[in-house]
Amino acid sequence: MPTVGIKRDLLFKALGRTYTDEEFDELCFEFGLELDEITSEKEIVSREQGDTKASDASDVILYKIDVPANRYDLLCLEGLVRGLQVFKNKLEAPRYRRISPVNGDPQKLIITKETAAVRPFAVAAVLRNITFTQERYDSFIELQEKLHQNICRKRSLVAIGTHDLDTISGPFTYTAKPPGDISFKPLNQTKEYTATELMSLYKTDSHLRHYLHIIEDKPVYPIIYDSNGIVLSMPPIINGDHSKITLQTKNVFIECTATDLTKAKIVLDMMVTMFSEYCSQPFTVEEAEVVYPDGKTCIYPELAYRKEKLSGEFINRKVGINESTEKIAQLLTRMCLLSRATGVGDEIEVEIPPTRSDVIHACDIMEDAAIAYGFNNITRTTPRAYTVANQFPLNKLTELLRQDLAAAGFTEALNFALCSEEDIADKLGKKISETRAAHISNPKTAEFQVARTTLLPGLLKTIAANRKMPLPLKLFEVSDVVLKDETKDVGARNSRRFCAVYYNKSPGFEVIHGLLDRTMQLLEVKSARGEGYHIQAADEHVKFSTHFSIFPYIYYYSTFFPGRCAEIIVRGKTVGRLGVLHPDVINRFELTMPCSAMEIDIEPFL
Repeated sequence: MPTVGIKRDLLFKALGRTYTDEEFDELCFEFGLELDEITSEKEIVSREQGDTKASDASDVILYKIDVPANRYDLLCLEGLVRGLQVFKNKLEAPRYRRISPVNGDPQKLIITKETAAVRPFAVAAVLRNITFTQERYDSFIELQEKLHQNICRKRSLVAIGTHDLDTISGPFTYTAKPPGDISFKPLNQTKEYTATELMSLYKTDSHLRHYLHIIEDKPVYPIIYDSNGIVLSMPPIINGDHSKITLQTKNVFIECTATDLTKAKIVLDMMVTMFSEYCSQPFTVEEAEVVYPDGKTCIYPELAYRKEKLSGEFINRKVGINESTEKIAQLLTRMCLLSRATGVGDEIEVEIPPTRSDVIHACDIMEDAAIAYGFNNITRTTPRAYTVANQFPLNKLTELLRQDLAAAGFTEALNFALCSEEDIADKLGKKISETRAAHISNPKTAEFQVARTTLLPGLLKTIAANRKMPLPLKLFEVSDVVLKDETKDVGARNSRRFCAVYYNKSPGFEVIHGLLDRTMQLLEVKSARGEGYHIQAADEHVKFSTHFSIFPYIYYYSTFFPGRCAEIIVRGKTVGRLGVLHPDVINRFELTMPCSAMEIDIEPFL
């Protein structure tokens, strides 16, 4: 959940009254929010002193409020105050309107075909005759950052650019060029840079370096020009310094470039609806025209209102209340969803404003009705159906097994479910193509490229990180691996495994073998061929096929020392393996002592 930091005094001033911390905490709870933390920070305040100015540092109380991730309209002071005022019936939800320019044609943004290679979509709008104060300006900038981190997915889906319209002239052109052909003075810089130079410059910038990967490998970079060739921005990295907004800015041109048009429309709607109240005509937004490469023309922002119909019975039944249709309509209206009873049975017509992009289903409307009614006001009832809950059998078996394995002198480890391709393939003497691993399409680091297909690498890495501990090191892990499976609708499945490793000056195969016997004793499997279990020597060049084994992946015994590996057979089927690890495997995991290991599939024992 995003956390929004709001200055307490500004908040209370906007709300028109003061609250104690407890009262405001209760108000947040009623509205479906959570007051997470109350902190303070130093703020520099300028004051007049004769003919000079002096500065004082004063403590400012901050309320840090947790906001649901899909409530983009509550990410700034303006939206939060508006929502609370409507909720407390002190204000009617405003009506947002798109208007045409008073003089001349609307601002035009022309998209060229070159943008298709990087960020093909763009939307735009104008906030006309807006009045900024320092607090409003700070909130305006902060909302952009919150949206960038949230719905914009760190600018990868949408990037917002805001410009002083009086410093530039339309029509504007959104195109893409090779980085060497782009040159401009970026925001807060004193000289011009080429796009190539900018990418090098910002590699050390604590803020902007996180966005460079979005376009740095592209053959062309997106760029927006005005009619005089002045650069407005190079999305999603940086705006131009020429058109930066200030406290004196009166007309703001907002453009959003994107790889997802739907998200771009939502972001634009949020920006203009939150701050249009500061325009000379409150809650009005001047339209802009966007021309696509195929000649199609669209007018933005859409500021679309839509209507949904649902029954009062549906809400009563789902929430667990018994209210009239009119009362439910009033509850929804308090949540900025203007509602009315249509008079046709218990039907309710609900109008969804452009600020509520989170409402996509009747259940979302029902949830708002529950919030407005108050969760604490819902009467507790006994469920009609009596059920007896039981622990999931596999988890129950796992927990029992963990306790007895720890009692046997082994220490439990818990490792990441993701690992590198090298960990499950090269280091174990296998080929990655034969591991049936599920690959991550866009891994953030080389350490998390695939979902693990075996628990062994994680335990070996744990031993490597604890080599200074007294010997012997005896570790085990009971957890899931992920395997490709074409029979599943998601193309993969989880498999619960048990793996144990013994690390000492001698291999200790007998220790691992003894642990296997103890495990089978706990699982009530006798040591016998046929209906029991036994181990069978395996040639290091032999591989098991899934056609003949329930141990669910092809496994090369080159992981183990030749002649010191065995398959574990239960009721005629292979469920795992054990043995002394090959010296090459030991070295690849940066270990210096011999190791014995065992890994079995637990699910066949249920």
